[in-house]
Amino acid sequence: MEHFKQHRRGQRQAMDGIINAPSRPQLSARPLDAVSGDSLRSTARKIGDFKKREGYHVANSSMASTRRAHDMQKQQVAVSDEPALLNMTLPGKKEHHRRGEKAPGKKRDLRKIRKYVLRGGLIFLMLILLVGGFLFAKGYLKLHKVFKGGGSAAALKSEVEPSLLKGEGDGRVNILLLGRGGEGHEGADLTDTILVASIDPVNKKAALVSLPRDFWVTTAYGSSKVNAVFANAKQRALVRNKDVKAAEKAGVDAVEKEVTEILGLNIHYYSIVDFQAFKQAVDTVGGVDITITDATAVTERLWDETTRKNYFLNVTPGMQHFDGQKALFFARSRHTSVRGDFDRAERQRVFIQSLAQKVTSAKTYTNPVKVSQLMDAFGDHVATDLSLDDAMRLLSIGKGIGGNFESIDLADRNKPLVRTGMINGQSVVMPSSVDGGYSDIQALVRGKLRDGYLARENANVTVLNGTETPGLAGQKADQLKSYGYNVGTVADAPTQSYQNTVIVDLTKGKKPYTKNYLEKRFSRKVTTTLPDQAIQPGTADFVIILGHNETINR
Repeated sequence: MEHFKQHRRGQRQAMDGIINAPSRPQLSARPLDAVSGDSLRSTARKIGDFKKREGYHVANSSMASTRRAHDMQKQQVAVSDEPALLNMTLPGKKEHHRRGEKAPGKKRDLRKIRKYVLRGGLIFLMLILLVGGFLFAKGYLKLHKVFKGGGSAAALKSEVEPSLLKGEGDGRVNILLLGRGGEGHEGADLTDTILVASIDPVNKKAALVSLPRDFWVTTAYGSSKVNAVFANAKQRALVRNKDVKAAEKAGVDAVEKEVTEILGLNIHYYSIVDFQAFKQAVDTVGGVDITITDATAVTERLWDETTRKNYFLNVTPGMQHFDGQKALFFARSRHTSVRGDFDRAERQRVFIQSLAQKVTSAKTYTNPVKVSQLMDAFGDHVATDLSLDDAMRLLSIGKGIGGNFESIDLADRNKPLVRTGMINGQSVVMPSSVDGGYSDIQALVRGKLRDGYLARENANVTVLNGTETPGLAGQKADQLKSYGYNVGTVADAPTQSYQNTVIVDLTKGKKPYTKNYLEKRFSRKVTTTLPDQAIQPGTADFVIILGHNETINR
């Protein structure tokens, strides 16, 4: 140790305060200044920096370096015979690091960890992009294969210009839903499910009305049950042209024509689904839970054409869970039901309502796996003339509707508008009206499916008879009510000499949709001034004075 007490001015010092050890394995005990600067630099190891006053500080200038060398020689630093000087501390003192700074070894470990985390994160990001890209490509192809477009409904726009609405009811979106067996089933093209989903996007409401499969209709090609119209029209089209898609569209068009004539509804879109898509859709959303009532309970043994075995369906009152298979048989069963096909139609409406709620729930439409599975389920088993944009808009509306569905039953137990009968040895369904017409059915449907814009404005309408024809005001008032108008006063006008109908808008244009519909219904432009000061409008928003032209058009 005494060798280190000596000091020579010629000793070389490192400029940054680092002391270098000799490169030789063994270092003989000799004065520090005898070790050459080159030898010290050859085995250099940097000493940790210290923040405490008694510790070492990195020199930032040549002056600081010289002072460092002088202080170190005073402290009698011993040179170890190790290959390099790894640590140097004052006797009895612990090594100190700058606050918040890691030791060199820990720094290297952290750098490694960050490197691996970064590399792993990049790999994970690539997987996300690959999976996302796959789902996007798959979704794009599948969705555009199903949602080809072709139909249209003005009411799907968020706020429609009144002039674009052709008449009352055009403020709703009506979708014809057809269910068929599909390939591998007996009567594959018989549409045993015929429903119309009518949606009010303005007031966030919806309704389901079903047409019994055995409803007897007469077309240009003969008479049959309505469930055979699609199959017959499709076969006729295939005789002319082997294009299956075009033939199916011809079948849909034929059914639309009959439904429009019977229910008095304009059909804006259609969707036709087979059994396989229905089952898979139910299973994809995890099944459906429904509270069963005495009216929808059913016990029946049915033949399963896919497994070639009997299936025992036992649905009792209370909460019931339906998977795809159970749901399909629940919607198809009818033989043990008191009202036969009428009860089956009621079960179908109940189930479709619950399924729609499940599909539009956040757990379904925000889950990419379920969306992908739904697209797989649809594939070639669903055909529709909804465009992708229309479908997305309907999905958005459906989320707002939730469970706000109304079920319209033409065979209502208290006031049935249809009845069963026999034609040509077949059990069929026909209108209950004496004349066999559809006017009662249409009036019920129009009253239930009130135009969304009429409902929102809810204008008070007064109807006055300006002619000598008795009862004319009452007849027109009943007609307006059936279209969803809020009719108030019905009376005779002060005079009965009006040649043409007069419509007076007392709202100063604040209810434009009602104004638009009334102008188109009566083919007259509205005025804002009452033609006779003797007329007391009261709280009316519109006053209609019927003229002799209405008696001619009756």
